[in-house]
Amino acid sequence: MIAINPRNLGRIALAMGLGACGGFVANWLTLPLPWMLGPMITCTVAAIIGLPIQGPVPLRQPMVMILGVMLGAGFSPDMAERAGQWVISLSLLAGFVSTASLCAYPFFRKVGGYDRPTAYFAAMPGGLNEMMIVGGSMGGDERRIVLTHASRILLTVLIIPIVFRLISDVDMTDRSRFGVALSAVAWQDYLILGACGLVGFPIAKLLRIPAPMLVGPMLASAALHLSGMTAATPPLLILNGAQWIMGTIIGCRFIGVARSEVFRTIALGIGSTIIILSTTATFAFLVYEIGGVPFQSAILAYSPGGLAEMSLVALALGIDVAFVATHHIVRIVYVVVAAPIFYKLFLHKKTPPAETVP
Repeated sequence: MIAINPRNLGRIALAMGLGACGGFVANWLTLPLPWMLGPMITCTVAAIIGLPIQGPVPLRQPMVMILGVMLGAGFSPDMAERAGQWVISLSLLAGFVSTASLCAYPFFRKVGGYDRPTAYFAAMPGGLNEMMIVGGSMGGDERRIVLTHASRILLTVLIIPIVFRLISDVDMTDRSRFGVALSAVAWQDYLILGACGLVGFPIAKLLRIPAPMLVGPMLASAALHLSGMTAATPPLLILNGAQWIMGTIIGCRFIGVARSEVFRTIALGIGSTIIILSTTATFAFLVYEIGGVPFQSAILAYSPGGLAEMSLVALALGIDVAFVATHHIVRIVYVVVAAPIFYKLFLHKKTPPAETVP
């Protein structure tokens, strides 16, 4: 049951209002994940300077379920059929994720002083929302994980288009093609998408799947979309609303956190981005040499940036958008499913208090 203390409504309303302003500005500036990063940035700043805000935490669970359904909706029967043509690049994707995380993990442990779960999930080239949810469920510091991934996404999405913009005219402003209107989804599809969340979550929880709120709806949605039972995606307004609420909640987590810690975490995120992008270039070259995939396509497919942004660059350059989008979706799903399993197998030990940086 979702319940919000009436005494906190004013603080929550202020946080949501600031988050909305941040989302509008970020969207106007065409930043990546504008309705996640915009609210997160404005609420983080508000928290650091001491404004009386509070996140709508009770709304977190349904928003996570919506995001899980969104991830699963990225699959389609056509994607499954064409995946056979991309065996080499999809196979190397697992190697890329493993190599990138293995290189970034010691950086966070030795240089950043992060504890095991925080370093592990901060090092994973997965999605911001997904790694925050999964990493937090494994005992990691959600605030550090979020800031680290936000830094990586921002830097990646800024660098890649700039590089390509030097050789072609890339327009990153049109995001409309990555969402649909409320009226474009039939009521039957609303029921199907809702069932993915309502059924997927308890089943995943029963099976003790990590981060069941996210992974359960995601797997249920992916199964139905791959089977062709539905091709619907959650409307853009609902997705933006979910990200707005999540971004606001994340930003409010920094209430009482020292500014120096925030800036240090961002600096570490930038350092790890350099490591991961170097790995991206290496594997893109391997895909180019072994799989015969154009180097530009491989770079976009392996870049750990936003799905929408990398797909927009591909569309503008005349590169196979399905190829790029499939690799990003598979990468995120692979990380969400595999990362917790490997963590439990190899790193799930009680960290001595001395190893945790206050």
